[in-house]
Amino acid sequence: MKKLSARRRHPLAALVVLLLALACTGGLYAAFAPASKAQADESAQSLAIDEGKKLYAVGCASCHGTGGQGTTDGPSLVGVGAAAVDFQVGTGRMPAQQPGAQVPKKKVIYSQAEIDQLAAYVASLGAGPAIPSDEKYGPEGADTAKGGELFRTNCAQCHNFTGKGGALTHGKYAPSLEDVDPKHIYEAMQTGPQNMPSFPDTTLSEQNKKDIIAYLNAVNGDETVSPGGLSLGGLGPVSEGLFGWIFGLGACIAVAVWVAARTAKAKKS
Repeated sequence: MKKLSARRRHPLAALVVLLLALACTGGLYAAFAPASKAQADESAQSLAIDEGKKLYAVGCASCHGTGGQGTTDGPSLVGVGAAAVDFQVGTGRMPAQQPGAQVPKKKVIYSQAEIDQLAAYVASLGAGPAIPSDEKYGPEGADTAKGGELFRTNCAQCHNFTGKGGALTHGKYAPSLEDVDPKHIYEAMQTGPQNMPSFPDTTLSEQNKKDIIAYLNAVNGDETVSPGGLSLGGLGPVSEGLFGWIFGLGACIAVAVWVAARTAKAKKS
């Protein structure tokens, strides 16, 4: 007892007790707090999947199958990922009104919360691209000039060099990229919807996609002014060359005829 009493009176005894108390408190927090947060996240995710499954059964299963395995009316959704759902449903392309060469963009019938639930359910069927965060497609750190080079190399063949869109074969077409949400442009590059090829990060990196989106925002912005004057719809060198050939050459011929007529009249007089 005397030894214990002597230790209690030691000048470092209070400090030792305080350190032990802090260590115990930190240990208990580390043991229980993260677990409860993880459980809450897991519970929320499970609820989103359950709600998404209900929405899927009503609006999607008739074409894509009860388990997303696909049917003759719709492809399999196993492994397409949440990003594909967010793009297709978030642009109104799905649910499709009728089969055809290409499903057009139309009015969105689901809320964003419901789209997130559908995406969670489809993502649970197999791993695939996730919905991108704001940082991935935002303008911060983007190189517009580099984006223009990438777009003209990889996208202009179908979408035109300013994203005005264009016709393809058998009733298909590349849609206009004007007024398209940057998130949906990023998701389209990730997932390759309908007739479009996919551009995963191994083909176009996250930075490359950000640069392309910045370029499209620059050329299709509300205050964009064409440095070459009249844009002629931004349809490209073929239409501009045709315009120059018809009107430019026509003007030259008209001037030549006028000069010849004036010269002939002057000789007669």
